[in-house]
Amino acid sequence: QVQLVESGGGLVQPGGSLRLSCTASGMIFSLYHMAWYRQAPGKQRELVARITSGGSTTNYADSVKGRFTISRDNAKNTLYLQMNSLKPEDTAVYYCAADRSWSTSSPRLWGQGTQVTVSS
Repeated sequence: QVQLVESGGGLVQPGGSLRLSCTASGMIFSLYHMAWYRQAPGKQRELVARITSGGSTTNYADSVKGRFTISRDNAKNTLYLQMNSLKPEDTAVYYCAADRSWSTSSPRLWGQGTQVTVSS
């Protein structure tokens, strides 16, 4: 069956870095546009970054521009999120998501999430 499995979350100090990974199985990864979302306690889920199926186009939330980089390796069926200069407000559960449609605001496929905590 289709699975998206995130990894790489953890506890990091403000100003630190983390790299999240999302490994896909049971799907033709290269056909899917991919995205990272996050949800902090008591807040709505928000789109962090997304990338087209071939990797040529990326979009970022204003809150992470210049600090986060989304990328993918279609040969490894893996999506990445490099997070630098982390702030306490980046604390959230981070989810990867996939859809064949670039315009959707509700991707069809989701991972289980990985916790990122930014705290001193």
